[in-house]
Amino acid sequence: MNQNKYDIAILGTGLGGLVCGYILSKNGFKVLLLEKESQIGGCLQTFRRFGIKFDTGMHYIGSMLEGQILHRLFDYLRLTDRVPLQRLDEQGYDLFSIAGRQYRYASGYDAFVETLAESFPHNHHDIEKYVAGLRAIANASPLYNLRKVEDNVFIEADYIKTSVNDFIAGITDNRELQNVLAGNLPLYAGVKDKTPTYIHALINNFYIQSAWRIIGGSDIIANSLADSIRAFGGEIRTKNEIVEIVCDDKHAVGVRLATGEYVEADSFISNIHPQAMLNLLDTHLIRKAYRARINDLDNTIANFTLYIKFKEKATPYLNYNYYYYENDDVWQSTDRQAGDKLRSYLFMHQCAEQNQKWAQSAEMIGYMKFDEVAQWADTTRGHRGEAYKEFKERTAEHYLSILEQSFPGIRSTIEGYETSSPLTYRDYTATQNGSMYGIIRDKNFPTQTLVSQRTKIPNLFLTGQNINSHGILGVTIGAALTCAEFLGLNKIIDEIESY
Repeated sequence: MNQNKYDIAILGTGLGGLVCGYILSKNGFKVLLLEKESQIGGCLQTFRRFGIKFDTGMHYIGSMLEGQILHRLFDYLRLTDRVPLQRLDEQGYDLFSIAGRQYRYASGYDAFVETLAESFPHNHHDIEKYVAGLRAIANASPLYNLRKVEDNVFIEADYIKTSVNDFIAGITDNRELQNVLAGNLPLYAGVKDKTPTYIHALINNFYIQSAWRIIGGSDIIANSLADSIRAFGGEIRTKNEIVEIVCDDKHAVGVRLATGEYVEADSFISNIHPQAMLNLLDTHLIRKAYRARINDLDNTIANFTLYIKFKEKATPYLNYNYYYYENDDVWQSTDRQAGDKLRSYLFMHQCAEQNQKWAQSAEMIGYMKFDEVAQWADTTRGHRGEAYKEFKERTAEHYLSILEQSFPGIRSTIEGYETSSPLTYRDYTATQNGSMYGIIRDKNFPTQTLVSQRTKIPNLFLTGQNINSHGILGVTIGAALTCAEFLGLNKIIDEIESY
């Protein structure tokens, strides 16, 4: 017997891979997680500049009051007591500036309705109807409520085949309110007439219940999960790039690493983008039609992020997230072309301690198409030349000039800043072309754009933001779906319910 053979090898250590590693090692499987970077976590990674830790992808979370869905999952994953949180402003955890007017999302269903109704007094019933719709969609998903199931189906087909904008338009004919209700679309890079209703509904329901910032950086989640995996007997290796998934005539048998090492396992879970995973496979088990379908899928738009360090005690801490839209159609935000003025962004302070009074740092995120950096696509980190540096500096200065319009004088409070482009995001998180949330789900092609955890290779499975849904809740539930292939979903639900 090969003592170096594993029951399950997990390729990549993003949140999906880590949660799979936790569930499976907890249940006695001999698990190995392989990560090509020096830091685990995927979009949970952080980095330090100016003595400050910055998040790269996980900026705020929801539903963390006791009894709410993420709190229940955190209990099961042994994260509740390890991940310090600061609750965002209950009177307005999200603030939207749309065409010069401001609106707030408040925590709690009733407060959400009443607060928005202050801006839309004649649409009180519409806002109630909207919230009822969100709750109905969330309740229709057994997995999002940890209910026992007979089939591993996470949402009803009707919510996959209707677009977000059509869903909202069916609730209210007030165009201004429609845009406010769609205002947090940067959380899923929504595309008009494409993005299915369920994505919007599950995300908004998640945050309306309660919204929180992680104190001290999202890598706390990754490192805590890794500690538990090791405690359960699992193994995690960083700086181990996979160059090939090796198959025989029937199934996957091993992975070859860049070092030349060959690792065997009975089964494999890929936390790599499906398109990138296919590049690691040279086997007749993957038919041309499947390969073509996956490779032809579009990905969500990328972004350019400004990471800001403030001077000491120069900027009061904002305990809410600020969404800015220059005009009154939030759906136009993805239409920005190279060289255009930035017309929308998301601005967030980071939380370093409980009840923070002064901001230490912030992030400003704006959409950017990969085309804007494509000329440097074949370069490597740190070796992209002066033209790339000038591009980033020019973009950063443009961002700051736009930010100054909403926060006059903010430039004078900034001690320094760092930037990331779609190339940065691509290289550190291994997403296609720096895509924010992976594959676009399209209500017009629901079957083609929904990626199953199963592949055409019987012992190779997928996890991560490209199956089920993205975000901390979507990925965690997606990981449970993947692990259900080994344990059965109801067993996992039983385990979660026991905490």
